[in-house]
Amino acid sequence: MRTRIVRPTQANIERLARILRRGGVVAVPTETVYGLAANALNEAACARIFEIKGRPSTDPLIVHVSSLAAAEEIAVLNDEARRLAKAFWPGPLTMVLPKRTCIPDIVTSGLDSAAVRMPRHKAFRSLLARARLPLAAPSANPFGYVSPTTAQHVCDNLGGRIAYILDGGPCRVGLESTIVDMRDPKAPRILRPGWITAEAIARETGLKVLRAKRRSEAKASITEQRAVPMPAPGLMTRHYSPRTPMLLVKRIGPKAWREHATDVESVAWIHFARPAALPPGIPRENVFWLSADGKIAEAARSLFRTLRRIDGKGFSHMIAELVPPSGAGESLNDRLRRAAARL
Repeated sequence: MRTRIVRPTQANIERLARILRRGGVVAVPTETVYGLAANALNEAACARIFEIKGRPSTDPLIVHVSSLAAAEEIAVLNDEARRLAKAFWPGPLTMVLPKRTCIPDIVTSGLDSAAVRMPRHKAFRSLLARARLPLAAPSANPFGYVSPTTAQHVCDNLGGRIAYILDGGPCRVGLESTIVDMRDPKAPRILRPGWITAEAIARETGLKVLRAKRRSEAKASITEQRAVPMPAPGLMTRHYSPRTPMLLVKRIGPKAWREHATDVESVAWIHFARPAALPPGIPRENVFWLSADGKIAEAARSLFRTLRRIDGKGFSHMIAELVPPSGAGESLNDRLRRAAARL
């Protein structure tokens, strides 16, 4: 199959909308990462998403909608969920809610809840409007690999498996959406951290949200985690993982340099901010950073792009430092920990 990357012209959006209405699968841009989209009401179309990605059936899909009214058609929203939607939709926030019967079980891994989001990206919103459908759209990459933040990333991994990739440019946020479990409005929980933090939710809505325990705390193996349906995607201990093994350190400095002095030629170093200087013996081309001046937003946009760059350079492993945990920094650290996990 030939894969075409197309610009978001009116003609192209109409063409892709027709493909989706016929049960096809296309890659789409969002403000978070690129997604692999299909009609969320079509069981066979959603099965193709799982097949293309190699995704386990226990990992549910996020359903994207164009409006609050469209969300109400596929899920049961409580007053607190509507308050969240008013504050953060359209945007990088997903809510887990009781689903309506129109959503097939394959989308929700057999659970009676659905993950729902209203995206902000202009091109994706135009496609949603033209398709007149809710669209299931997990990240457009092989399951478990580094998420794509450009159309070329999608083509690199899924070229030949899908016919079209809608090119909306580099993703503005670069991290997957924050997922909040709103099934119990009296005890909302963040299942997956993202750009929208618990502090931002409290500030904008007055809701206090709890952070759910990570699955790694249960020390379950990858096989065990794949066997049990999850309430939302992106919760496996090992996820967003490059092929190059990764080691995390609190800070890259003399201690880390000394410990890896014997193989500096084959090691990639990922700093949060551009380092002021390098120790003697470390090649400049082995050093990467997520932000030139230590900005969390820039680091979020460049994290997955940097991991992909390093994956193509033949390093034996990479050593990355955690970022300051304030604000969305903890969300970046969540991705780094899952990317580095080796269960």
